[in-house]
Formats: sequence, C-alpha cells, structure tokens
Amino acid sequence: MTTSLKGIRVLEMAQIMAGPTCGLLLADLGAEVIKIEKTPAGDDTRNFLPPDINGEAAAFMMMNRNKKGIALNLKDKDGIKIFKEMVKNSDVVLENFRKGTLEKLGIGYDVMSEINPKIILCEISGYGRTGPYADKGGFDLVAQGMSGLMSITGEGNDKPPMKVGAPITDITAGLLASSGILAALIHREKTGEGQKVDTSLFEAGIVHTYWQSAIAGATGQSPGPLGSAHPLTAPYQAFKTKDKWITVGASNQNTWLMLLKAINRQDLQENEKFSSNLNRKKNINQLVDILNSELIKKTADEWLKIFDNNGLPCGPINSITEMFEDPQTIHREMIIEVDNKKAGKSKAVGMPIKFSKSKTEKSKGAPNLGEHTREIMLSFGYKHEEIEDFYNRKVIL
Repeated sequence: MTTSLKGIRVLEMAQIMAGPTCGLLLADLGAEVIKIEKTPAGDDTRNFLPPDINGEAAAFMMMNRNKKGIALNLKDKDGIKIFKEMVKNSDVVLENFRKGTLEKLGIGYDVMSEINPKIILCEISGYGRTGPYADKGGFDLVAQGMSGLMSITGEGNDKPPMKVGAPITDITAGLLASSGILAALIHREKTGEGQKVDTSLFEAGIVHTYWQSAIAGATGQSPGPLGSAHPLTAPYQAFKTKDKWITVGASNQNTWLMLLKAINRQDLQENEKFSSNLNRKKNINQLVDILNSELIKKTADEWLKIFDNNGLPCGPINSITEMFEDPQTIHREMIIEVDNKKAGKSKAVGMPIKFSKSKTEKSKGAPNLGEHTREIMLSFGYKHEEIEDFYNRKVIL
C-alpha cells in the first residue's frame, strides 16, 4: 500500500490554524509538506503559551506534526530567490497572508505560474480574495459573528452572544482548502494546468448554517439560538439525568417511539400534542418538561445503557480528557502520541479519515524552528557552502 498523495510537495506559508489544518491533513495523506516559517520567531503559534511541553507550545505541536520545517527570511532578496527555486519543484503553495502580501514580496501567483505553470496556489483568507471585504484581515471570532453562527449559538436571544467553543471557521476553512487542493490536483492531472484555490473563514462559517439558512430562505425569518436543541426536529438535545447531562437523538418518528418505550411512557403516543414532529416542535417546552421529569430519575450510565439496549441514539457529554479515554477514540486512533526533538512525547489528534486500500503517513512530531532547513536546502540542489553562507547572513535559520 502507498499513501494517496505520495510525490506531492506542498509549501505551507501559513500559520496559526486554518492553513496549518489544511497542511496537516495533506501531510497525513502522504504529501511532503514543507512548512516555511518566518524569521526569527517562526509561526505565531509557537508563542501560544501556556501550555507547553519542555518549552515547546502544545498548540504549535498539535497543528504541525508530520511536516518538515524551514525558517526563511522572505524580506531578504536571497530568501525570495530560495523560495522561487522551491516553487520550481513543488506542486502546491498554501498561504494565509493578507491580500497583496505575496505580490509586494514579488512572488504573487503570476510570478509563481511563470516559474512553474503547474503550480497550485491555495489562499485562505478572512473573507475571500474578491468582494468588498477582500482587504480585511480575518479572525475566527469575527467570522463566526458575521456568518450568522453566533446568532444561532447559545441558550436564547436574551443571553449574550456565544461563539462555538472550537475555532470552527478556522478549522473548516482548512478542510475546505484541502478539498479544493485535491480537486485542483485532479484538474491538473486531466489538463496539465495549475490554478488558484480561494476559500475563507467567512464562507467556512456560512456552510455550517445549512439548516438555519433553509429556514430563513423559506420563511424570511432568522432562527435564533436553541441551546443544544435542533431547529427542525424534536426531541433532539441534551437532558439532565440524576448525575450528569446526556444527549438524546429522537429525531424522527421511529426514534421517538424508541424513546417512549425506553422511558416507559408509551402513553404519550396517544397525546395529539406529540403525535408528529410538527406537533412536538410546536409544543417543545411542554415536551421537554415531561422528558426532564423522567430522565432525572436515573443516572446517566443507567439511561445510556437502557437507550443503547433500545437502539436509541444517545451519548454522554464528554470532557476533552474523557473523550481521550473513550474506547471508540482509542480504537479509531484519534488521539495519538508523537515525538518532538525538544518536547519529547506529546498528544496529537489523529487522522480522521480511514482507507481500505491507501495508507496514511506514519505520524512524526512537529518540527522545531528550522529543524529541516539544511535537509530541505540540499534536496533543492543547494551546496553545503551556499547553505553555510545563507546561515551566516541569516537568510535561513
């Protein structure tokens, strides 16, 4: 077996989260991802402290495993020359600078495509490279607000706005970028053409509003936050048991009947208020009160066992450390251990896609700043004496 992207070389000129998420997935799929970090400090995530492991930022190590690292001064003309040499023999350039940054450095897409007509440039930005907001910088918090996500997150309109706990537009933009790059590679395989791929945090937020946008498009009304509840089906939310909260997914008529059987309340089948999903949504507050009065009678473990035995979708609300220890997490190798030269062993999130034929890259720890600079320079044809000169002049670290 071989990895899906073996032989594909990616130059990752990105930092913090969206771009590195994309590079991480491509690396797991077998691409050689070379992380080009600025000098002298590198990716800003290196300074996201605490927490750290032996002085190395846990956040940086999480996002940058399986990559090679080179520290390159792109403000130096020789740094630009080195980058151009790298473009000659690479497949993808991934960046998340503000609009126009690469052009100011003299390495915009027009220049890259002259050097290598097959190059694919993937740009991840706050709002996309076109439109009235193209020049604005982007952050996950702002994108969550502008995309509508914060208007549908939280317990109610009378509460302060709430963002999704994870930086969901950053992560999703990285996943969208990886999909775009894979599509561009297929296009290149068919036509021989490189191209630009353009996605953003703003669009990444919007794609998470499918259900709510369906409602707004059909009714002209914007749905508000529902806590853990679903905008279209009921009951589908978190409930408090005797000791802890759990989730229950009775999202259709079949699972609704499973729930009634499990809690021994088949009498509710005859109640017109709850006879259909439409009626359950209309009378959701009364329904939740009834279910709360039943579920508070047993512990979470007791209910989960009963619900599992009845085939009802349900689950505990795990903390992150509880998720680490979940047997399904362990079986699917979603929390792994990697080695870093300075930090030693650290935890990382594993590859979320499994294949029956292709293998995924065995995971290596994130690079220290400039860890592979010499190795990378040699692989691009530079001589030892040239490399030493670049080190001495701080063109590279």
